[in-house]
Amino acid sequence: MSEIKKKIDEAAGVIKKELNCNPKVGIILGTGLGELAAKLDDAKEIDYSQIPHFPESTVQGHAGKFIAGKLSGTEVVVMEGRFHYYEGYSLEQVTFPVRVMAALGIDTLIVTCACGGMNPMHEKGDILILDDHINLLGDNPLIGKNDESLGPRFPDMYCPYSPELISVAEKIALHESIRVQKGVYVMVSGPCLETRAEYRFLRMIGADAVGMSTVPEVIVAVHSGLKVLGLGVLTDMCLPDALQPVNIDEIIEVATTTGPKLEKIISGVVKNIGEQE
Repeated sequence: MSEIKKKIDEAAGVIKKELNCNPKVGIILGTGLGELAAKLDDAKEIDYSQIPHFPESTVQGHAGKFIAGKLSGTEVVVMEGRFHYYEGYSLEQVTFPVRVMAALGIDTLIVTCACGGMNPMHEKGDILILDDHINLLGDNPLIGKNDESLGPRFPDMYCPYSPELISVAEKIALHESIRVQKGVYVMVSGPCLETRAEYRFLRMIGADAVGMSTVPEVIVAVHSGLKVLGLGVLTDMCLPDALQPVNIDEIIEVATTTGPKLEKIISGVVKNIGEQE
C-alpha cells in the first residue's frame, strides 16, 4: 500500500467513525459560499484539525469544517472551506480531501468557486457552469509515482465536467429563473489578482473566468473516476479596458449574495442524482 493510500484510509476512517456517513455526493464550497452547509438535514461536523493529514484552512471565508448530512434527501459530505496552492500547500495536500471523499464512497463531486469574469457578455453575480478548464499552474496533482488503486497513470481529460450534470444544472436554473452562463475556467496560482495584460492574455487563450482553485481538485476527481459538476460565481469583472480595483471583502459579499441561487441549483442537482438511484 502506498503512503498516500495509507493517509487516505486513516482520514476516511476517522470521518466514518465520527460522522457515521455513507455519502453519494461530495460538495466543495468556495470563498463566501459556506451557507449551504447550514441547510443540511441531520448534519454532523468535524473540524479539519481533527482529521489526520488534513491541512489547515487559512483563508478568509473558509470555515475549515467537514460536514455530513442529507441534502434533498440524499447523503452528502460538504467541505466548508478548501485549501489553495498559494497557501503554500502541495497539490497533493490541496486535493487530499477529494481522495478522502472518494474513499468515503461518493461517485459525484460538485465543486464551487468564486472567480473573476473576463467574458464581456457576462455580468458580476452570474453563475458560471464550467464546461472546461485551463491549467496554468505549471504543476499537476498527479505528478509522481501513480497508485493504480487510486486511478490510472494517464487519465483522459477530454471531458472533465459531466455533460449530464451540466444539462441538469441548466434545466434547474431555467426553472428557477436563475441567470447562468457556461464557459471555460482558467486557474492561476495567485494570491495576487491579475494585471490588465494578464487578463487580455487569459481571454485570448479562451478563458471566460479566472480563479485560484478548482482545477487540481477536478483533475484528481477525474483520476478517481468521479462525475464532476463545476459552478463558479462571477464575483468581479476583469475587463482590461474598464478594470476597477477590487478587494476580498467585495468578492465575499458578491459570493454571499449569490449563494442562495447557487444553493438552489446544487440542491436540485443532488435531488436529481438521488432520484436516479
